[in-house]
Amino acid sequence: MKRFLTIIACAIALLSSCTKSSDGIKMVIIGFDGLGAQYLDSLDMPNLRSAMERGSWTLHKRSVLPSASAINWASTFNGQPTEMHGYTRWNSMSPDMPVPFLNEHGMPETLFNIYRKANPDAVISCTYDWTGIKFVIDSTAFNKLIYARPAGGVDPDYNAACAVDMIKTLSPDLCFCYFDAPDDYGHAYGWGSPEYKARAHQVDAYIAKIEQAVKDAGYYDKAVFVFTSDHGGINKGHGGINIKELEAPFVVWGKGIRKGEIKEFMMQYDAPATMAKILGLEIPSFWRGRPVDVQQ
Repeated sequence: MKRFLTIIACAIALLSSCTKSSDGIKMVIIGFDGLGAQYLDSLDMPNLRSAMERGSWTLHKRSVLPSASAINWASTFNGQPTEMHGYTRWNSMSPDMPVPFLNEHGMPETLFNIYRKANPDAVISCTYDWTGIKFVIDSTAFNKLIYARPAGGVDPDYNAACAVDMIKTLSPDLCFCYFDAPDDYGHAYGWGSPEYKARAHQVDAYIAKIEQAVKDAGYYDKAVFVFTSDHGGINKGHGGINIKELEAPFVVWGKGIRKGEIKEFMMQYDAPATMAKILGLEIPSFWRGRPVDVQQ
């Protein structure tokens, strides 16, 4: 009997240790489209650099091929490479080929749907200013989706204001704030151009605004922030195999996150596995992504 009680006590202790890191965590994911890591040394982005100093980071997260938006945002959230999730074009609205693993909604399984099934009453929300995003995140998992793009075109300031309001109003347990910049100025003026650099500096300010919104909402001490991008670029485009197109930053900071550079090699599809582990979620066996070490 005594041995049995000891075994039960150990099991409870083990369970507690496994769930302690994710207990009460709220996650805020910030995505900038087209922020090439190879350009970061020339960019004035003090808020991103501050986040790097306070958390774990890598500038060598590599895109899946082709190095374009829908393909890589899909991998960012469904943990699979192109040939598995089936999104093959920059604006794919659904898989372009047969997909081996589909969830109950007929989509590749995403971080957001896994979180929803584990936390049925959770608030999951998203602001975005490129329509392609809603086709790769499994929008059925969300309580609130806000298309923050006015009639006149992309307006990152308006999108940022919507993200801040969303956080203050909903206090979401998991949210994604997506910006179609600086990719837009990369295509218009060229990656690394003065205009691209100015756009990167403009959107960098939103990191601080989003952090402040979380403080104002009262859950900053429970928050983990993730910053990521999908690809870089060269000249006025991307989609190829130049290293300037392939590498994008990945930064995590907040509750329970260690400080320092991520030494492990990281692929795009490792991002959702890393986020799932932080959130205490079971990583699907068919995901090709694996978590990198970012926790204390």
